[in-house]
Amino acid sequence: MTILGNLLKNRKARDADSAWSRPNLQGPELLTVSSQQFDDGESIPLQHVGKRVGGRNVSPDLSWSPPPHETTELLLVVEDLDVPTSKPAVHCLVLIDPSQLDSPNHLPPDALSAREPAAGVRILRSTITRGYHGPEPIKGHGPHRYTFQLFALSSPMPSTVGGSKLERARPRALLSSLTAPVVARGRVTGTYER
Repeated sequence: MTILGNLLKNRKARDADSAWSRPNLQGPELLTVSSQQFDDGESIPLQHVGKRVGGRNVSPDLSWSPPPHETTELLLVVEDLDVPTSKPAVHCLVLIDPSQLDSPNHLPPDALSAREPAAGVRILRSTITRGYHGPEPIKGHGPHRYTFQLFALSSPMPSTVGGSKLERARPRALLSSLTAPVVARGRVTGTYER
């Protein structure tokens, strides 16, 4: 696999195609997003990476500053910005009902599990699978950035996107069709390399 990673070393998705850069996901306020497991720009610990590379595939805890009072839902998008494809890979996509969280403005470790999501977490379809899918970059491809982007929405997401139920909508279609106003957003980025 190191050979493949080296061959693809210069091929990476563009930041301009990330959820963060989409015009419909811009917001007037910033949220501070953090994790106890890693600081912004630092390496993601092994327990939070995929099982194929020796990790436990447990989503890290996430905390954020209080969103604006008009927030009805939060959209969390986890993307690999350095995957060797034309667009970033969506590793996790979930809706969060802030009123249903066990702890305000906080998700504990493993809250994004497809089998047992935390209270207030609604798992949507991602590029790879449902629920959290930790880093598993190609060996030798270099460091990958995994960005945990949180968008505060002032109205609920629609129940269908492009004729598909919300849970079955393709991530890029869902992100492109989002019309609920974003009132705040924030992100924290971790890295991983094999």
